[in-house]
Amino acid sequence: MKRLFTALALFALPLLASAQIENPVKWSFSSRKVDATTYEVHATATIDAGWHLYAQETGEGPVPTTFKFAKNPLAVTSGKVVEVGKLHKSFDKNFNTELKYYEKSVDFVQKVTVKGKAATKVKGSVEFMVCDDHQCLPPKEQEFAIAVGGK
Repeated sequence: MKRLFTALALFALPLLASAQIENPVKWSFSSRKVDATTYEVHATATIDAGWHLYAQETGEGPVPTTFKFAKNPLAVTSGKVVEVGKLHKSFDKNFNTELKYYEKSVDFVQKVTVKGKAATKVKGSVEFMVCDDHQCLPPKEQEFAIAVGGK
């Protein structure tokens, strides 16, 4: 654990020295109707060249991408969030382990069942961490609200 914090601190030093705030991941959120009561909620990450976003099960070291969904009596999530994209696996000497990550883009898909016919929103947040060949940025959290249900 001590090595992890040391490695993260070393990755963060270039960031602290820089006055520019980097945001190499752009998120977009949408829904797609599957049938009368089922929707797919999509969280799509577009990743700048040279950067990579860690998977939900990344390996030991960096912060994995994690979704939290707010409770909603009108919309219930089912199953796990599925990753759709080209998964990369490689050994990272900084973390001394094999890591799983995405480059360019990845779509995270969660199935949601809507109760009743009223329109509602699936709300929550995604926590994620990105790195390039020289540095890792501190984990960020992005909130979302995606419309589902209704006519």
